[in-house]
Amino acid sequence: MKIEKIEKDNKILALVTGKGIVITDIQSALDMLMSVKYEMHTNKILIDKNVITEDFFILSTGLAGEILQKFVNYDLKIAIYGDYSGYTSKPLKDFIYESNHGKDVFFVESEDEAVKKLLSV
Repeated sequence: MKIEKIEKDNKILALVTGKGIVITDIQSALDMLMSVKYEMHTNKILIDKNVITEDFFILSTGLAGEILQKFVNYDLKIAIYGDYSGYTSKPLKDFIYESNHGKDVFFVESEDEAVKKLLSV
């Protein structure tokens, strides 16, 4: 896992990338969350979709709900960026739509969009 600090408009964002899957379950998500919160001193996180297990995007596993609830409980704002065009699940598309109309979790296509979204909340 690689965590980079992005400083823009007097705000600090943490960019989480890596080679391979970094978030595989609730514990790995919490470990990443704590690393970002206490090492980068920010509550705004951009995450490359490619470092998240595909089970996250299968809503019936419950993984997305559990992980994102932990993030919200710790007052984190998160933007997951990547290509979502390959997903055909209507519940997932609805979940992404509803998340993007909230104030805590966003699913966007690019890192630039993620930065803009997090700077606006």
